[in-house]
Amino acid sequence: MGESEEKKSTKRDKMRWRWVIGASITIVLAIALASRTKPEISPNFGDTNKSCQCSQGKHRHKGTVEDCCCDYETVDHLNGEVLHPILQELVKTPFFRYYKVKLWCDCPFWPEDHMCRLRDCSVCECPESEFPDSFKPFQRTLSSGDLKCREGKPQAAVDRTLDSKAFRGWTETDNPWTYDDETDNSEMTYVNLQLNPERYTGYNGTSARRIWDAVYSGNCPKYPAEELCQEEKILYKLISGLHSSISVHIASDYLIDEATNLWGHNLEIMYYRVLQYPNRVENLYFTFLFVLRAVTKAAEYLEQAEYDTGNPTEDLKTQSLMKQLLYDPKLQAACPLPFDEAKLWKGRRGPELKQKIQAQFKNISAVMDCVGCEKCRLWGKLQVSGLGTALKILFSVNDEENLIQILQLQRNEVIALMNLLNRLSESVKFVHEMGAAAEMGRMHYSSRLKSLVQRILASIVNT
Repeated sequence: MGESEEKKSTKRDKMRWRWVIGASITIVLAIALASRTKPEISPNFGDTNKSCQCSQGKHRHKGTVEDCCCDYETVDHLNGEVLHPILQELVKTPFFRYYKVKLWCDCPFWPEDHMCRLRDCSVCECPESEFPDSFKPFQRTLSSGDLKCREGKPQAAVDRTLDSKAFRGWTETDNPWTYDDETDNSEMTYVNLQLNPERYTGYNGTSARRIWDAVYSGNCPKYPAEELCQEEKILYKLISGLHSSISVHIASDYLIDEATNLWGHNLEIMYYRVLQYPNRVENLYFTFLFVLRAVTKAAEYLEQAEYDTGNPTEDLKTQSLMKQLLYDPKLQAACPLPFDEAKLWKGRRGPELKQKIQAQFKNISAVMDCVGCEKCRLWGKLQVSGLGTALKILFSVNDEENLIQILQLQRNEVIALMNLLNRLSESVKFVHEMGAAAEMGRMHYSSRLKSLVQRILASIVNT
């Protein structure tokens, strides 16, 4: 009898261990499958009037945005009520719709990435006959130009369709903060930004990580670090904020189902890439206010700029929208000085430090030539150029009264600056409206996973 009982006990132990092993495998598989679940889709994508109302007013970030002069609640209110509506209209006007860019460049850091790695990111140049005559002096000579090589999925392709009456030229001056020589038009092409929205393109993996590794490790100081001065911290925060904004753009306009070409929100990506790191959200708001300060500082210059595209009705609309944005009474009352640049570059090291950071940012702009996806390269170059323009405005002169006499901006810089402000505005708005929903979705997922694990463990104990 004793031997029989011992055999039964051994058998029960073996069964229990099988349960433990099986349960462990189940837990691992559950976590793995959960991480690969279909992204959350918002059925109201693109409809701002039907956004999730329950998340309004539940901003997890409180108080003043670090290194700025406005608080989070004020920024969200002004952005939703004033800035975002005006910017959305502004970037659709003929003046701000087109951007001149050098899309095909040699990567100065790793020649193996000269061509796009992904088939979905490649696109042929349009034949020269497709461009208006006024554009031709700025186009590089093309070889046999047909469109047969426009293969693969279209989400990463740059659409070069243009209107016939845009751009009559402007005075060009090079920006010392950026890598591209804007005065060299030999390889420039014009792009309609409205036909090439910044969204998910499938560009990821080693190639994409290599870009951000080069940006941060080679040119952006480690942060936080006690030995960093204020100026070096600000450079890091600007790049981090721009990075966060790009991640939000991808999450807000994501290819949910390739077979049906269904696009929507991917809140899970936004949570994992941005929301779970509080400093990334803070840096997004900081970058938004930094660029907004550059725009308001150059208000007189931008008010007097010529927004001539040959379409009088649209050009008057553009000028009117710019004045509304620059001199909105609510903005001037609630946040008259979004960022105070006067506190920087003090002491004997000031000029030397400015040169150092200028060189670092210039290298960052050069990295954009190494982006493998053509559409990603377009928006990377535009937004870095816009940030370089903001740096140029804020740190060209110390006195606003002399700014209009000293500052020189070319048309392309103004286009990049305002499109960047619009993209940052969209990111801030999306985080404000959908951030709580993304975090609640993550909490619900964690709760379900915890419940599953508890049930499995309970079944093991009761065996």
